[in-house]
Amino acid sequence: MENVDARVLRTARDWLASGHRVMLVTVVKTWGSSPRPVGSMMALRADGPCVGSVSGGCIEDDLVHRYTSAYGASSMSQSGTELVRYGITADEAHRFGLPCGGTLELLLEFSPALGVMDDLVQRLEAGQLVQRTVDCDSGAVRLADALAPEAVQFDGTTLSITLGPQYRMLLIGAGALAEYVAVMALFNHFEVTVCDPRIEHRETWSVAGAKLSTEMPDDAVRSMKPDTRSCILALSHDPKLDDLALLEALHSPAFYVGAIGSRRNADSRKQRFIEHFDETHQSLQRLHSPVGLHIGSKTPAEIAVSAMAEVLAAKNGILQPRT
Repeated sequence: MENVDARVLRTARDWLASGHRVMLVTVVKTWGSSPRPVGSMMALRADGPCVGSVSGGCIEDDLVHRYTSAYGASSMSQSGTELVRYGITADEAHRFGLPCGGTLELLLEFSPALGVMDDLVQRLEAGQLVQRTVDCDSGAVRLADALAPEAVQFDGTTLSITLGPQYRMLLIGAGALAEYVAVMALFNHFEVTVCDPRIEHRETWSVAGAKLSTEMPDDAVRSMKPDTRSCILALSHDPKLDDLALLEALHSPAFYVGAIGSRRNADSRKQRFIEHFDETHQSLQRLHSPVGLHIGSKTPAEIAVSAMAEVLAAKNGILQPRT
């Protein structure tokens, strides 16, 4: 399942290339609770169709009513940019379905330049990390290579947003648990690779959309070249597969490294790493083991929910205390 940002930008590019007028909408600031985070985007075509989201749906409907010919509006004929704010009053918050106290500010870009949009989409499809900077006074857009993901920056006149390839997940072991985790990760727009050199496990793998690797797991980690948008989960229960892969992953920039197993197995693994691989208690702090949030899970499906929840918490910068 492709990255939402890439889908929005590709659709906007295709609409522009077909001669349509298009408005690109980005959440640039929020106050209080908000249904969508800063940086969320949608594209709106002048005759009504839209893709992406900036709220739970009501604000999208209002933008369609205000700016498209589907409801007799002609506002999209203008150029440049416009800032709009929703949820300032309690009445507006209720009308647009915003949480209590929620307010968000949107940057509207009318008919972005096709050439710049096409360049951006091509860079994203090539797996590049790109910083997109918008001058709100002139509407000019500048693209630059980015070295690492950065938080969205908006000072009222300039928007800077980092766009890039999908978050990636490498799963070690093609068992039942990996199938559930892979499905959940795909629905959360991760690019998923499952590594298992054991043919008897690979033959029953059936998750469409997940890549299947036959490499040894530590080689698969090296081939992946993990970055800050990557996570690695060892789910095979076999130290011969998991251990070397985890050691590679722990010394990478991956935002999450986890391993399945009981607390006793996790302690034994850490002791092996310290005694035989010169790891330390400090270097092993990044290892989430047992994998997942504690929810009393027992079945593969429940454990997958627990694991995916912890991965998303790490991705979103929410550190969950271990109990």
